Parts: sequence; C-alpha cells; structure tokens
Amino acid sequence: MLRLFGLPLVVPVIVAVFGIVAVYGRGGWLNAALGWAGFGAIAPIYGLTGILIAHVFFNLPLAVRLLLDAWTAIPPESWRLANQLGLSSAQAFRFVEWPSLRQVLPGVATIVFFLCFTSFGVVLTLGGGPRSTIIEVAIYQALRLDFDVPRAVVLALVQLALCAVIGGVVLATRRTMATAAGSLLAGARPDAQALGGKIVDGVVILVAVTGVALPLAATVARAAAGPWASLAGDAELWRAALWSVTIGLAAGALAVTLGFALALGIRELRVRRRRPLLAGIVELLGSVTLVVSPLVLGAGLFVLALPVVGRPEVALGLVIVVDAMLTVPYAVRLLVPPMARQAHAHDRLCASLGIAGLDRFRLIDWPTLRRPAGLACALAAALAAGDLGAIALFGTGEVETLALRLYRQIAGYRLDDAAVTAAALVCLAAALFVVVERGVGGREHR
Repeated sequence: MLRLFGLPLVVPVIVAVFGIVAVYGRGGWLNAALGWAGFGAIAPIYGLTGILIAHVFFNLPLAVRLLLDAWTAIPPESWRLANQLGLSSAQAFRFVEWPSLRQVLPGVATIVFFLCFTSFGVVLTLGGGPRSTIIEVAIYQALRLDFDVPRAVVLALVQLALCAVIGGVVLATRRTMATAAGSLLAGARPDAQALGGKIVDGVVILVAVTGVALPLAATVARAAAGPWASLAGDAELWRAALWSVTIGLAAGALAVTLGFALALGIRELRVRRRRPLLAGIVELLGSVTLVVSPLVLGAGLFVLALPVVGRPEVALGLVIVVDAMLTVPYAVRLLVPPMARQAHAHDRLCASLGIAGLDRFRLIDWPTLRRPAGLACALAAALAAGDLGAIALFGTGEVETLALRLYRQIAGYRLDDAAVTAAALVCLAAALFVVVERGVGGREHR
C-alpha cells in the first residue's frame, strides 16, 4: 500500500489528471458502472468536483506517509500500558495517539494547503471555466490571455503574502514534545481484535486504495488500448518528446549548478566560518521555491523579459529557468549533507597537502558528491520534463512539450490520443530519470 501511495508523488500531474478523467469523466469507468447498475451519472468532472477529487488523489498518499511517522513514534510501552488498562478506541486515541499526532498535523495540513493553494495543472485542466479558478490560474489568464501585467503582479504578491502569513502562523503555534522512537505494533493495541474496528479499518483502507489505484489503472488500460500504430509516424509527438527531453536535461543541469553554488556557500558559512544562523538563512532562501509556484516565478520573469517574451528561444529559456528554480531545493537538500561531511573529514588534510580548487573537487569531493548530484539532476530533469506550469505560460506554437500536448488533447476530449501521449510522457520521464542518474551518478559499485 505504501509503494502504491508513492506513485502519485512521482507521476506527472497532467498524466494523473488524464487517469482521473478516464475514471470519473462523462464516459469514464464510474459512469459506465453506474449506468450498468441502473443509476444516473455523477456530477460532471469539470469544475469543483474534479478539482477536489484530483487534489485528494495527490495529497492523500502524501498525508498518509507523513502521518505514519507520528504513529510509529509512539513508544511500545504506551500501547502495552493501554492494553493493560483496557482502554477503548476513543480513550486510546485521546491519551496515546492524539499527543503524538497533534505535533505533526499542523505541518502536514500546511504542506497540503500550500500544494493545493499553488496548484495549477489540476485547476487549469479540470476547472471548467472561470467559476472554478484560483489565484494561480488567474495569474496565468492575466499574463497569457489578457496580457494584463500589473494585475498578474498584484495577484502574485497577494499569493506570496497569504502563503507567508499562513506559514508564519503555523510555525508560531506549533508545539513539540520529546518522544522516543517506537514501532507500530498492531497486536499491542487493546482494540486490535474488535470486529467492528476491523470492518471500519477494512472499508477505509479499501476506499483509499481504490481512490488512488483506479486513476493509475485507467491510465495504463487506456494507454494499452490507444492508437499505438500511429505513434511511429506522428512527427508532432516526437517533436514534443524532443522538447521535453531538451527542457528536462537543461533544467536538470541548471538546477544542480545552482544547488552546488548554494551548497558551497552553506558549507563555507556552517563548517568553516562557524555561522550556523547565516547558513540556515541561506538554506531557507534556497528552499523558498517549495512554496512559490511556477506561475509566480513566471510572472516575475515575464515582466523582466517583457520586450522579447514572444520569441521562441526566449520562451524556451524562461521555461528552463523556471523549472530549474523549482527543483533547486531538492538539489540543495541532497548536496549539503555530503559536502559538510567532506569538509569535516578532509579540510585539514587537503590544506596540509596543498590540494585546493579544481584538484580538490576532482580528487576529493566529486567521488562522494557524484551519487547525490546524479540523483538531484535526474529528479530535476524528470520533474521538468513532465511540468505543465511553465510551458503553459511561455509555450509557443514552436515549443510544445508532451505535457502541454496532453493538456490540449484532454481539453479537446481526444482521450484516445491523450492515452498514448500520457504513456509516452511517463515512459520518457522514467527513462530520463534512469539515464541521467546513471550517467551523472555512475554505477552503484565503483
């Protein structure tokens, strides 16, 4: 179940949206099953209904994986004591589980809120018109459709301010409590053998697994039955795949370069100059794009490049820069710890031997940093290849990626063609990840 719940975190957003449409859409699996059973169709997928379904699909697995850590942190002694005292489910939740859960719930809720608040691809695809929209899509409409730059800037500032206020409130009100490491021992629960609890747990697990598995299964099934015969001769599809690879590789290289620069600065401040507070500020600034959406970054770049924004080469450069900036935090997280360990282990020896500069990097640092750098570059490349936000804002008729092509096919109800594009995008992102990680990071045993 946990492996299944990891898939929505790595599948491109637009591909998952296609699977949701294939299940809950007008001609989807659910309406077909309801019609076979003699019931009426459910509400149209395009609008608030589809937006909520899609965000539950993406964020339920993430919330489960984050909250599971809180349950596993409960000491086994607490469960044994609850078992000895014969606590009911409600009492066990109140006295054993809730003290651990309330520490992480605000943080998990904030992460889910930011992911929904800055969502773009889901709302753009499933919004169904101006009645169901958010600030993110309004920024896109102001720049792309209305060319109202002042309005887009104001909306971007409003979104940043709201994110800052909500994040500050959560940080100021969170409470922590020291806990020992534990393990999730179902047999130690006093209510583990209750028939009613087993039935409720089974129903909840079945609903959650079905909600996550059905869109993924629909994507695979629809792709398997798609018009694959036309794939070899579809020049536009191959051109879109080439653009996706180009943007992914360029964004991955730029993200790792920026991540190296930030990681070097953090290492210098934290390890060599002994300024942990300043190093923490730099690291926080390097992670700000986790809560800043591509449309907000795109709005700023759009204003800066306004005189030449219509040229294809400029549009391609802006897409690469936005996608790279969005993945820089992952590169920083992967590179900072090994670089700090390298500094602690080898700084004095390198100084005594006179090894510095490129020689130090080539002989000492790179053998250790190659694996995390390869992972960071592969992750950035795969995410950029499947991203819709930047290419939807800056894309032109000459620059169309597989993600943008898939969005246009879904919007035009060409679901058979969209199935092939979705499968091609997933295969491309996976292949790009494997090839880049192996090419940059090398083999596992060196």
